[in-house]
Amino acid sequence: MQFTVRSACNAFYRPGFRHAALPLLAAGSFLLPPVARAAGAVDADVAIIQQLENKASIAGPREQCFLYTELVSRMTELASRQLSIGDVDQAATTIKKISVYAERIQMGVADDAKKLKKAEILLRQTDHRLNDIMHASSGEDRGMVQNTLKRLQTVHTELLAVIFRH
Repeated sequence: MQFTVRSACNAFYRPGFRHAALPLLAAGSFLLPPVARAAGAVDADVAIIQQLENKASIAGPREQCFLYTELVSRMTELASRQLSIGDVDQAATTIKKISVYAERIQMGVADDAKKLKKAEILLRQTDHRLNDIMHASSGEDRGMVQNTLKRLQTVHTELLAVIFRH
């Protein structure tokens, strides 16, 4: 049986090719301007961050260190996206929240915390990402980002000390 398609539209009408439109519809999302895609990603990140905030607030003390570290990592990515689409005010608010959660990590670091090594790796990656944000930020926002980065580095040092005690 020879198969020929005379046009791309004919393929959509053939009974066996109804699903062929799905990849094209998915590919259509790449045709959106980058700002529209980034704004959608920011909305999705905000929802995930809210879920993590709720989960971390009700978690036991052993899990909070890792959950807050994951929250700080996600918020750093969110701040980066917010800066990339030009939403400087929201990025500044997010960076302030990162500082607050870094303080909670610092208070929650304990000898019996779960997933300390994973938290340390995630915190190291977040530290590098926040450093990149600091270098890309304007002069007026750089001080706030630098203070948050110093706090994260302090938390990272304390976390390493706890890990090496074991």
